[in-house]
Amino acid sequence: MIAGVDIGGTKIAAGIVDDGGKVLSRAECPTDAPRGYAHALGNIGRMLNATAHEIGAEITGIGIGSTGPVLPLTGEFGEVNFFPNWKGENLVRDLSQSFQVDVALENDADAAALGEASWGAGKNKKRLIYVTIGTGIGTGFIIDGHLYRGVDYSHPEIGHHLVDPSGPACVCGFRGCWESFAAGPAMTAWMNEHAPSDYPHGRDLSAKRICELAVAGEDLARRAVDRETYYLGLGIANLVTMFCPDTIVLGGSLMKSAPLFLSGIKETIRRSCSLVPFDKTELTLASLGENANLIGAARVWYHRFQDDGSSR
Repeated sequence: MIAGVDIGGTKIAAGIVDDGGKVLSRAECPTDAPRGYAHALGNIGRMLNATAHEIGAEITGIGIGSTGPVLPLTGEFGEVNFFPNWKGENLVRDLSQSFQVDVALENDADAAALGEASWGAGKNKKRLIYVTIGTGIGTGFIIDGHLYRGVDYSHPEIGHHLVDPSGPACVCGFRGCWESFAAGPAMTAWMNEHAPSDYPHGRDLSAKRICELAVAGEDLARRAVDRETYYLGLGIANLVTMFCPDTIVLGGSLMKSAPLFLSGIKETIRRSCSLVPFDKTELTLASLGENANLIGAARVWYHRFQDDGSSR
């Protein structure tokens, strides 16, 4: 059985996933990054053993999806904002030694893209772009069944393509990135800037809460959703124009409120993508649910060691 490990900024999930993409057992714990890499490694090992024991399975391989950047072919962590002290630690090596199996690592958006392409909404699509929208914006590209890598096997950071150089400051150090306009925290920042001092719903509202207020008809929240829709649509339209994919799969926490955004996103695509066959690009929602990243992590192992019969 193949195990998956999903590493995020706040939590780590681990579990056993069958060869059809079904999660058979699952456990999670806080990432607790300040306690160090060794602490997290110990928790991962315990969760893997526990989930395998729960269903009486033997782990024969491990796939990992982690918030990035990571170095997929060496197995090391790069400069990850959420756990900077982990740079250079090698989870692939350490889990391989502990469990005596092959282990593979990818960025979590790439892992989710692999999962959706093989077992989810993008099945049988040759050119797929996965976009996850939450605290940040991440993307993964599947071309002819293979995960696209940039130079030095790097992961393209499409959330940081430039939308407006006079826009908000971004965590990457630049201004006006797509993520700085359209990720969840951008909605919170806009609401804080525009809400009056006596705004009855409070300050620092989450994107989820803003969407709830918009559904209820609250005017300022509806304006925030309209702005979010525009900038989400602008970035997605750029992807359509640049890559002409068969499908774009949308996931992440913000897409739990997808009905608020989809029609506006499609309208922006229609208005701005006239030079490409935009109507041939399917815009769909991720279908693997709450376990998408864990399922994708397991798929990382299949993609690396089994899909074409060789390690890559």
